[in-house]
Amino acid sequence: MSAFIVTHDEMKRCDQNTIQRFGMPETVLIERAALGALDILLTGTFDLRSVCVVCGSGNNGADGFALARLLHQKKIGVHTYFVGDMDHSTDSCRAECAIAQNYGVPTCDLSALQTCTTIVDALFGIGLSREVQGTYAEIIQAINASDASVLSLDIPSGISADSGQVMGVAVKANTTITFGFKKLGLVLFPGADYAGTVCLTDAGITEDGFEKSYPSVSALTPEDISEKLPTREAHTNKGTFGKVLVIAGSVNMSGAAYFSSKSAYRTGAGLVKVFTPSQNRSVLQTALPEAILSTYESGHMAFQALSEALEWSNVVVLGPGLGMDADARFIVKNVLENYSKPLILDADGLNLLSTNPEWHQDLLRNPNLVLTPHLGEMARLLQVGIPEISGNLIRTALTFAKQHEVTCVLKDARTVVATSDGKITVNLSGNSGMSTGGSGDVLTGIIAGLIAQGLTPGDAAPLGVYIHGLAGDLAAQTVGKRAMIASDIIDAIGSIIG
Repeated sequence: MSAFIVTHDEMKRCDQNTIQRFGMPETVLIERAALGALDILLTGTFDLRSVCVVCGSGNNGADGFALARLLHQKKIGVHTYFVGDMDHSTDSCRAECAIAQNYGVPTCDLSALQTCTTIVDALFGIGLSREVQGTYAEIIQAINASDASVLSLDIPSGISADSGQVMGVAVKANTTITFGFKKLGLVLFPGADYAGTVCLTDAGITEDGFEKSYPSVSALTPEDISEKLPTREAHTNKGTFGKVLVIAGSVNMSGAAYFSSKSAYRTGAGLVKVFTPSQNRSVLQTALPEAILSTYESGHMAFQALSEALEWSNVVVLGPGLGMDADARFIVKNVLENYSKPLILDADGLNLLSTNPEWHQDLLRNPNLVLTPHLGEMARLLQVGIPEISGNLIRTALTFAKQHEVTCVLKDARTVVATSDGKITVNLSGNSGMSTGGSGDVLTGIIAGLIAQGLTPGDAAPLGVYIHGLAGDLAAQTVGKRAMIASDIIDAIGSIIG
């Protein structure tokens, strides 16, 4: 079942509904958050000889004061260091500070950060809306300079909860415990790097708090694979599971066509046909004899063969390794203009689209279109700089999907899938070992294989990205991240989907 990933405003609304609509006292939520953080500290991974809890003036600080009191009651050496103006603190922060004082929890000054063994960051939480400066910046720098292990409450202080961007300076945590739901800033980079290991506790906050107005962003979980994959009945044949046409490869460049085709088969497609230059025939026949081949002579486009292949197919992969020559241009333009069944536009298909902006209107011809750009390809499509996209992955993917009425798979360390109806999925599987040639071609084939078996493009794209990442994670366990190649990812697909 997909898991919600929330913005600051969505989390705030859920909190308020939990307190106001359902009558859950805020003090109970604070206590449960503190108890969840206590459980993390008691796992044995933190050195608790000397703990300093750095508390701000908001409810994140209230959580910190409550945690310090719980540690003190367990006879663990703990001090609190308050940053801010207590007269301008939230009611809960003042109350929890007073309770901690009543129990005799000692305080400390900034110098204690250099000698303690564990620091709890309860400075800002998810409400930060401007860059960190002045004293607060100095304190965060002191936390990062310490040799202590760091536990952040809800989100590392200084990280934007909505974008994962560093707001001037941010705490570098070993572990972050977040409450209720994961925040976007914890899963998007660079926030994900600053968060360290992310642990989740409900702290008394559940989906009921959304009052059926659910967040727009989610992440898939292992349960989604079994729920979304179509069953394979016993009384079937190869035609039952769909026909994938892979239009890929250029003269003596067959690797991309191979990776996409084989991964489509591995994902469960019944038949895969490759439309490619004739020079690739012998290589593909040897490497992937299961594939059907339809070839053309360079410079002499076989229009009839292309039309017949398109008619035969249930879904088309268009672009991997296709090149940018006149043949490739003809193929891409022809398919965009005439094909209305599910189509995945990738690699050189996207590059040709970016160099022929007049083709953008053709995207609206096909409601079943999936585009799979990486940041460079998207930058060329939009004619903007890569930094503008990398800092706004979700907004970029969603705007493009809605404007062109397509499914957009914006590939990055955290791939974002957006559909024209506003659904957004952030992928949490995968690893750096997948940054290897051919990995993107494998993804395209997986998505095509899922569509061939009956999934809609809007369902197949996020599920394909998730399966691709899980296969990469399994490959990393087998061969390591550094040694991983695209074939290792393909070999792992079967173990993921069964």
